Amino acid sequence: MNRHDPVRPANAAAVLRSGGEILVSGLRLNGADRMFGVPGESALPIFDALVSAGPGIRFIACRHEATASHMAEADGKISGSPGICVVSRGPGAMHAAIGLHTAWQDSTPMIMIIGQVPRRHRGREAFQEINYTRTFDDMTKWVGEVESPDQIPEFVSRAFHLAMQGRPGPVVLSFPEDVLSATSDVADAAPAQIAQTGPSDAQMLQLEGLLRRAQRPMIIVGNLGWTPAAAEQFNAFVAHNDIPVIAGFRSQDVLDNRSPQYVGDLSLGCSRALMERVKAADLLLVIGDRLGDVTTNHFSLLEVPTPKQVLVHVFPGAEELGRVYIPTLAIQSKSSSFVDALATLPTLDSKPWAAWREESRHALVAYQARRADAAGFDLSEVIAHLDDQLADDAIVTNGAGNYTIWLHRFYRYRRLGTQIAPKSGSMGYGLPAAIAAKLRYPDRTVVCLAGDGCFMMASQEFATAVQHQLPIVVIIVNNGMYGSIRMHQEINFPNRPSGTDLFNPDFAALARSYGAYGEAVDHHDKFPEALARAMKADRPAIIELRVNRNQLTPDRSL
Repeated sequence: MNRHDPVRPANAAAVLRSGGEILVSGLRLNGADRMFGVPGESALPIFDALVSAGPGIRFIACRHEATASHMAEADGKISGSPGICVVSRGPGAMHAAIGLHTAWQDSTPMIMIIGQVPRRHRGREAFQEINYTRTFDDMTKWVGEVESPDQIPEFVSRAFHLAMQGRPGPVVLSFPEDVLSATSDVADAAPAQIAQTGPSDAQMLQLEGLLRRAQRPMIIVGNLGWTPAAAEQFNAFVAHNDIPVIAGFRSQDVLDNRSPQYVGDLSLGCSRALMERVKAADLLLVIGDRLGDVTTNHFSLLEVPTPKQVLVHVFPGAEELGRVYIPTLAIQSKSSSFVDALATLPTLDSKPWAAWREESRHALVAYQARRADAAGFDLSEVIAHLDDQLADDAIVTNGAGNYTIWLHRFYRYRRLGTQIAPKSGSMGYGLPAAIAAKLRYPDRTVVCLAGDGCFMMASQEFATAVQHQLPIVVIIVNNGMYGSIRMHQEINFPNRPSGTDLFNPDFAALARSYGAYGEAVDHHDKFPEALARAMKADRPAIIELRVNRNQLTPDRSL
């Protein structure tokens, strides 16, 4: 049978199925094995189909649609296939919008399935009615509303193709409830076949010439489009040619941070000296990063639209090449395909930039040195202990806030797929991401780092971790305020704090109320033993760090 033919053989008897059954079958045929969401009455036929579908798709019932959508986004980020989220219409869809925004900014494949009012009621402002095409058009690759159960295989196929091809991203499928309950004998479509992009021989020859003329080259890597094999190939290439590598925003897990060629990351609160080195480079090879706001320090490290540096930009989506910066050489390619070609280049003469690479590495080592004069609770000691104790394949998740600056600066990621964090800068991301990661990789250690404000935006999902008996460790940095906003207040309106103080529960007691492990520590010296106890508890755990609220970042204090 041709892969593009309907899955049902031509001589097979027609089978009437509900729209919900057709949808679930299409998802399963495209490799979906789990869905995250909050059930609603507009999508009841989907949940009924899951009952009789047999093994294949597991539904994870969440406590809020926002966190459900972030679980789906994180699962897409981890697996490389679209994360699936299903929510009810109106309020459910709007709650879940945050996950769509994160998937859009993070280039994560994701499919959100939304129930809709019956077809005959549309346009009357029926109960919880929303026009999803207008609402989500600016943060998705496509919004489709299915008009008939006969269209479901086509729409599911299009959703998977669009979510994964080019620059990956989110897709929304809206299903009127009468479409889900109607029946059809339509055949399933074949699984999506994703087109692959790669560099041409002429482009690689031009790249080789540019590299050979460089005196101060740098490679900037984003975490889009890699495979473990490609990451190993890349590690070997940069080691063999001694080229310095910088991680784009929250892409620190592409190259082993212990490598002599790894020289830092371009993140919020990153090294000023590193940013000056990017400006001083004469060639930038950018792989899998779209050169967004944070990576470029608000578009200041490269001149817009024509950088002073020779810019080679490798990215899977053609629409991003030249969108902000005009590259010397634009290559539309998935990172893994490009690295396959990169590995075939002849050995480069690295002597012109040997000192440049060595100085860049020494600067990183000095930047990561912990301060001897740190007062009170030193969060860098906590991160250093995690760095020392966690296995190379341990997954670390986080949301947004000043606490992440310590993680970016002092933790050394060693393996692809171990940094799960939102480029969108969304608070409340770390806990749902940790749940998705532990469900995907139950045998790997999963640690979530969250601020007190960040955790409280998703705290209800700790119940989900307990319900599914997921032994994640959640480390809450409790300074009793929205620290990053307080920092900006002190910069712009000194000594005039407003709206940033927080009242928090006893987080350790909260964990124990769920039957989980909970402990609070008031000094970094007590953290190692607390972590050991949490890891041995073999159930969800919270460690509350009661830190010095005056220490806003490693380098800034009130």
